[in-house]
Amino acid sequence: MKRPTPTVAAAPCVLAEAEGPAIATAGRPGASGGGGPVPRPRADAVRNRERILAAAREAFVEFGSAAPFDEVARRAGIGNATLYRHFPDRDALVHHVVLFTTERVTASAEASLAEEPDAFAALCRFTHAAADERIGALCPMLADGFDRDHPELLAASTALAEAVETLLAAGQEAGLVRADIGVGDLMVALSQLSRPLPGTACFDTDRFAHRHLQLFLDGLKAPARSELPGSAATLADLTLKPTPKTTPKTM
Repeated sequence: MKRPTPTVAAAPCVLAEAEGPAIATAGRPGASGGGGPVPRPRADAVRNRERILAAAREAFVEFGSAAPFDEVARRAGIGNATLYRHFPDRDALVHHVVLFTTERVTASAEASLAEEPDAFAALCRFTHAAADERIGALCPMLADGFDRDHPELLAASTALAEAVETLLAAGQEAGLVRADIGVGDLMVALSQLSRPLPGTACFDTDRFAHRHLQLFLDGLKAPARSELPGSAATLADLTLKPTPKTTPKTM
């Protein structure tokens, strides 16, 4: 199956705060004796925000979440002042890059299942598209200090899990995908195969990632040619938090 060229989706959670004259409104509070509509960002403000998120995601792939803001602004083709108007600090930028990527990958899963001729083709399309969205690069960003329990992110993660579970189940019910794997198996492989190896300068990962992802996908076809050790991994297996260690009391 020919891998589709990824398309640009609308950025999530567009800021409603005013960006100077970039805000257009259908009416203003007090103009007709009552409260007016909520201000809406102008199209150029939405485009700026989307460019920032896409540029930050690429910079994070190359430099990690400590990528300089100057580099993000340069890649987005904007000034630093515009970047800080949208994202006042690094935590806010990382939060929205994770949200942006998660929502795009979810949309890709839904579109793949709706548009492809069979469920295995849909699974292949989704996996390659998720790699193009740099989903594997998110893992190092979800380190200590990242608020993974934020309601926005929890909702986005739940939607992603449901979309991928539906996609995988469709392939298994059709007898096209082996039955002894779970969504966790798919996401672990996708994460491991779609980001640069640590300690290397190999940033041209597309050349290798899509080859190796297709090898992995071919191994998911039914009937299975081998028996996998262990049990199928779920997304819950990937999100279990370690039990905190307790310090024994001293007398």
